[in-house]
Amino acid sequence: MIQKIADGVFSVGSVHWERRVFDELIPIPDGTSYNSFLIVGEEKTALIDTVDPEKTHELLKNLDKLGVERIDYVISNHAEQDHSGSIPAVLEKYPMAKVVTNPKCRGMLMDLLHIPGEKFLVVEDKEEISLGGKTLKFFLAPWVHWPETMLTFWVEEKILFTCDLFGSHFATSRLYAEEDAKVLEDAKRYYAEIMMPFRAQIKKYIGWIRELSPKIIAPSHGPLWKNPNFILDAYEEWVGDRLSNKVLIPYISMHGSTKQMVDWLIDALAERGIETVPFDLGKIDLGRFAMELVDAPTLVLAAPTVLVGVHPMAIYAAYLVNALRPKLKLVGFMGSYGWGGKAAEHVKAQLSTLKAEFLPPLLVKGLPRQQDLKKVEEVAEVIYEKHRELNLIGG
Repeated sequence: MIQKIADGVFSVGSVHWERRVFDELIPIPDGTSYNSFLIVGEEKTALIDTVDPEKTHELLKNLDKLGVERIDYVISNHAEQDHSGSIPAVLEKYPMAKVVTNPKCRGMLMDLLHIPGEKFLVVEDKEEISLGGKTLKFFLAPWVHWPETMLTFWVEEKILFTCDLFGSHFATSRLYAEEDAKVLEDAKRYYAEIMMPFRAQIKKYIGWIRELSPKIIAPSHGPLWKNPNFILDAYEEWVGDRLSNKVLIPYISMHGSTKQMVDWLIDALAERGIETVPFDLGKIDLGRFAMELVDAPTLVLAAPTVLVGVHPMAIYAAYLVNALRPKLKLVGFMGSYGWGGKAAEHVKAQLSTLKAEFLPPLLVKGLPRQQDLKKVEEVAEVIYEKHRELNLIGG
């Protein structure tokens, strides 16, 4: 799909309307796009990022439609193959081109795509290249979300090409994002699934990105942001310290005992004015779960013991939480067991990255009795007091 951004600047990437899973892990219910940008200067031409190898033919077709006879620079902001995977095909079609990237990305591209070392032009932080009337400046932004990431800034028109940062898995024919709930939801899902573990770094980058005062932020997934403050403000909220008065309860129940405890906890928290968001781990939408983790202060994982360990779906959920490193302040575990085991220990071992307070686990033998449900009430009261301490709930 070819769309004009400015004089001599075009979006030439591809929309993947039908894709529903990313990296064989992440659900993307609204598809995605791989944005690639052609910048034609008075003397030289640059292509910023490419597309997923599955869509290489569409990128090359778009370049042919525009009559592009020469590309001098292929700028790689990020080595992941959904952006870099078509570089070899572009170099084959335009053998005079050099791959412009930073030293760390150069090494990764050589490993991932076997691009010869002599095909690279290596740039450092804040280095510039001129295309003739158009100047591109490069900013290193490691750990957004890989260690080699950089951003490219068209100096004269103040357009910032951010690759994955500020992106969204949202297939659309619109060039620019409309500032509505849907586009913000997809951007938040993308942040939660991919960027949340790196929020400390992103928090620092937002400051100097604002100092650049970009007129347009052009990510490599989803629509472009013609009002950069819209997405910058959203990211500042997501990476910031704000928490909501809610408790996430991912759970799995084999014979109904653990589910009774979950239902009791939901009611007890509701009576105390605390929102609950339960997730049945047998039917979980990972993206929705990740989105709720963005501002959740408390998580209670609930699962039965299987043999001597916790149910494998609970381990899966704990592993995901540990990888995403959310802002959780309080974590609990409860469940039912038949004869014993180490379910709670297994869960806690999976949550080693969290800087949260861990409640004593609540384990019930068999079907919960009234005294067991009373202990669930006590868990709800502890959560209530913690939320009051965090100023999330009134006195």
